[in-house]
Amino acid sequence: MPATVFAAVFIALYIAHSVGDHWVQTSCQAATKGQPGWTGRAACARHVMTLTLTKAAVLAPLVLLLDMPITAAGLALGLGLDAASHYWADRRTTLARLARTCGLAEFYSLGTSSHPAHPVTADGGYAPTLGTGAYALDQSWHVLWLGIASLAIAAL
Repeated sequence: MPATVFAAVFIALYIAHSVGDHWVQTSCQAATKGQPGWTGRAACARHVMTLTLTKAAVLAPLVLLLDMPITAAGLALGLGLDAASHYWADRRTTLARLARTCGLAEFYSLGTSSHPAHPVTADGGYAPTLGTGAYALDQSWHVLWLGIASLAIAAL
């Protein structure tokens, strides 16, 4: 049964993460959460709070309607780990530093004008892309922690 709980919780958290990170997060939070000082910290904290509430809202029907054996301690630990890791990565300088440490600085800058092979228009101007290496690393970091959170929720 714990494996089933893990799978169901992971799916719910993955769905909620996508909604919370892309639909619930405000433009102001997205634009300022990586800024230095209290402005950035507060914006990031507001984003993580609404994201965590979104995850709890998506988990609630799963637990209630499917009678999932989830404990308050497991839920608190899992959502707490997820929130802390999300805040850490979304402050941006932390994830960029980790990317550099892992030898991924060039990939982190992929899709931006600072990348050595950045996309350009026919006139030589910057041609924005739909995704960046920073976004890909950010999202894969979050998915890793969704798995860890799901394991904590299912195991306690």
